[in-house]
Amino acid sequence: MPTPDTPRRPRTAVAGREMKDLRQERAVRTRAQVLAAAAEAFAARGFPRVTIQDVAELADLTKGAVYFHFGNKESLATAVAKDFYEQLGTIGQSLHAEALPPLEAVKQLLLRTARAFRDNVTVRAGARLQIERSLIESDLPMPYVRFETMVTDYCRQAVAAGQLPTDKDPADLAQVLVSAFFGAQHISWVLNERADLVDRVERILSVSLPGPVAAQG
Repeated sequence: MPTPDTPRRPRTAVAGREMKDLRQERAVRTRAQVLAAAAEAFAARGFPRVTIQDVAELADLTKGAVYFHFGNKESLATAVAKDFYEQLGTIGQSLHAEALPPLEAVKQLLLRTARAFRDNVTVRAGARLQIERSLIESDLPMPYVRFETMVTDYCRQAVAAGQLPTDKDPADLAQVLVSAFFGAQHISWVLNERADLVDRVERILSVSLPGPVAAQG
């Protein structure tokens, strides 16, 4: 508690700090607003057809506000792609926190990721940007590697726990599962906007792994 002898901070300094904090908060909100609009645009139209003006209109901002945070369309695409992989990583982290048995963790990783591809606009945008990466003059994150590593680790744990036969090579099984998953999501996207993706992934799991498959939503 201040005493009569405690030096007081100048009001102008306090007000200046508060104003700076408000500006920073507003900048963070605006950046998130721009990224959400960019994800919506990229998911719906693809990188080549989207303009900065499209993103600004979707975000209900000026082009200048978009350019303040992102210098060009390529930097926007890179940021959306990074968000895409962060979303996939979050699914993996949630499974780790739940401490599921490894075989169930494999199944839930693929099923929850399928729901994200179906329902999450950032994930849908990231998937489309990866397909169009040759058209984007920017270093997008390398696709699939971290996801396949997660599946491989769970498969290795499942073999060690006796949930999978010891003659199953975890890396080979993970490669097959990941290839089947991303092939299924692409086919489901082309045919019906991923409406049946979870069903397709359930079938992949039922023929590839032992035990029941519980979609959990």
